[in-house]
Amino acid sequence: MGNKIIIQGEQGAYSHLAAVKIFKNPTMLCCKTFEDAFAKTKSTKNSKLLIPIENSIAGRVADIHYLLSSSRLKIEGEHFQKVEHCLLALKEVSIKQIKTVRSHAQAIGQCKKNINKLKLQPIVAADTAGSAKYISEHQIDSESAIASSLAAKIYGLKILKKNFEDLKGNVTRFLIMSTSTRPKSYKKNKKYITSCIFRLKSVPSALHKALGGFAENKVNLTKLESFSTGNSFKQVSFYLDIEGHIQNLAVKKALSILKKHTEKLDILGVYFANSFRY
Repeated sequence: MGNKIIIQGEQGAYSHLAAVKIFKNPTMLCCKTFEDAFAKTKSTKNSKLLIPIENSIAGRVADIHYLLSSSRLKIEGEHFQKVEHCLLALKEVSIKQIKTVRSHAQAIGQCKKNINKLKLQPIVAADTAGSAKYISEHQIDSESAIASSLAAKIYGLKILKKNFEDLKGNVTRFLIMSTSTRPKSYKKNKKYITSCIFRLKSVPSALHKALGGFAENKVNLTKLESFSTGNSFKQVSFYLDIEGHIQNLAVKKALSILKKHTEKLDILGVYFANSFRY
């Protein structure tokens, strides 16, 4: 048995496509929701979670930051997956026969111009691969799906159009997570990302002071995002990606200053920076 990889969505989803790129002979364990995927990773021995965190067009993936904060899983790596949408239908169906298109809301949004050109009625579904599976199981001649070429292969569908997305260069960043990950050992010739989540002390200029240490020590921040936690507008948490390793002196000093101005600071992972970044 290969690596046990847990994803949200059906087989043929872009998470599945990414898993095939990263791991040798992965055994896919599919979950309906992101919450289920995090929980299954915690309860399944020797498993890894492959989860999308952001997309170059659509931005961050909803709910992931909150789950990162609460799950206690650790990040062991990142992967950037090119997203190439395909318009799929039953094998005997022509493009002139289809009237509707089914897919995840983001995929429909990313193909809106091409959908309008074909005068198709969009149907929002839970995920891309699930849409392909639905058409295959229900044998609907007038319906199409937007999904991956892998989904077409798995569910025996025909690709009516490749690269159906409106904008080229669509990329999703995935995080690889597990329960037992340790930070990568520090080597001077390697590039690293340190990811963390923090909540500031509720005092004036706390964010300015907390981030000042990164400027002072010339440490680059590649991502900083706020998100709400709990049922309150009073305070937010921040997700932060840092270029560098926690054992690097400059990073260590910057994190020390950050910690002084926070109520809580969780290091989610220290891992190799994917070559796609450079």
